[in-house]
Amino acid sequence: MNDAVSIAENVLSGKVSAVDITQAALTRIAARNEELNCFTNITAETALQDAARIDKQIAEGKNPGILAGVPFAVKNLFDIAGLTTLAGAKINAENPTATQDATAITKLKQAGAVLIGALNMDEYAYGFVTENAHYGATHNPHDLNRVAGGSSGGSAAAVAAGLVPFSLGSDTNGSIRVPAALCGVFGFKPTYGRLSRAGVKLFSSSLDHIGHFANSVRDIATIFDVLQGEDEKDPICTKRPIEKSLPQINDYISNIKIAIADDYFTQNAEPAALAAVQKVAEALNVTEYITIPEAKIARAAAFIITACEGANLHLDKLKTRPQDFDFATRDRFLAGALIPNHWYIQAQRFRSWYRDKVREIFKNVDIIIAPTTPIPAPLIGQKTMILNNKEILVRPHLGLFTQPLSFIGLPVLSVPVNQENSLPLGIQLIAAPYNEVLILQVAAVLEKQGISCINLIG
Repeated sequence: MNDAVSIAENVLSGKVSAVDITQAALTRIAARNEELNCFTNITAETALQDAARIDKQIAEGKNPGILAGVPFAVKNLFDIAGLTTLAGAKINAENPTATQDATAITKLKQAGAVLIGALNMDEYAYGFVTENAHYGATHNPHDLNRVAGGSSGGSAAAVAAGLVPFSLGSDTNGSIRVPAALCGVFGFKPTYGRLSRAGVKLFSSSLDHIGHFANSVRDIATIFDVLQGEDEKDPICTKRPIEKSLPQINDYISNIKIAIADDYFTQNAEPAALAAVQKVAEALNVTEYITIPEAKIARAAAFIITACEGANLHLDKLKTRPQDFDFATRDRFLAGALIPNHWYIQAQRFRSWYRDKVREIFKNVDIIIAPTTPIPAPLIGQKTMILNNKEILVRPHLGLFTQPLSFIGLPVLSVPVNQENSLPLGIQLIAAPYNEVLILQVAAVLEKQGISCINLIG
């Protein structure tokens, strides 16, 4: 039982106990985490207590929720009551423990899910590789010599390795979608502000989203439905009514207009990444191409905004404790602190213009297909890669195709594409704000056709 909904159905029916499911997950983690390095904390005692409470509720004829007994874990920038929230940083290890769970965790627990631990990440979520100088690199379950992607690398790898059926992550410039693609799982970033960020350590407030990883479209939709809803603790969280996506997913997509992103999104990608897009397009009978204007400039503007907002958030510690940062993170923050104010202002002006231009596209198209990453997972420690006959840095460029989309808060799902005898790759399904249901409907068709196929490890 690798998918969350099936686990919950079996727990609710009494075929298996929540305690047994939780203990099995803890056993898998004990067996594999040393080589994968997904977890920074394992909350075994409280997890077993929560599981026992769920079993008691079921024995009393009560319904603990749609995710009853399902183990999950979260990126270590989500507050977990009783643990110190690391956000991948050595400095944060000195902070007091959190007094309450992040809102997203609370919602999942209310639905019966069992929190089992916190997951590794790039320091302060600034990276695409999860090669953390303090807590070690997370290894890709498909090839332990390769990165899991980042910054939510531990979250993606834990799901891909079958340690937990789903996990939470965050996405600023691609930090859910990049590791989802490299580890071969679904990674969902809903519309900016759709899900509460309360109790989550922010990186770049105007770009940060939360989202999740799972093994099936049904799980992605179910978890999305649980996480929706306004939250007075998060002023960014939308007051939009909850829209249950799961009941709306079906096989009927003939009325959904789909196009392939060209120009920027067909440049600087290995043939395998473009082949994955083409495979999906053929399965959906899509032949139309569209151009997202100035995507390259959008990525540059996203870099500026990210660097400025991130540096400002950590400026005091950059001045007083520079030696305690991961050097790669520190240097990028320092560069951000030196960016002139007028660059940031101009980047925000461009952002407004770009948002309007992309909205125009969605008047004629419902879903856009694009590659998630330009290459499969690079080796751990690999500094450069060759794209379009040019040698470029790995760390910043794994987000080539994700940054122009999160920049304006669009909902995006990275869908794993089944390619035999090769490392995983993903494609992005992109929609206009609040059109998550359309994305999930198209993904469900790809899943049914076997185009998107999870290849769990272990």
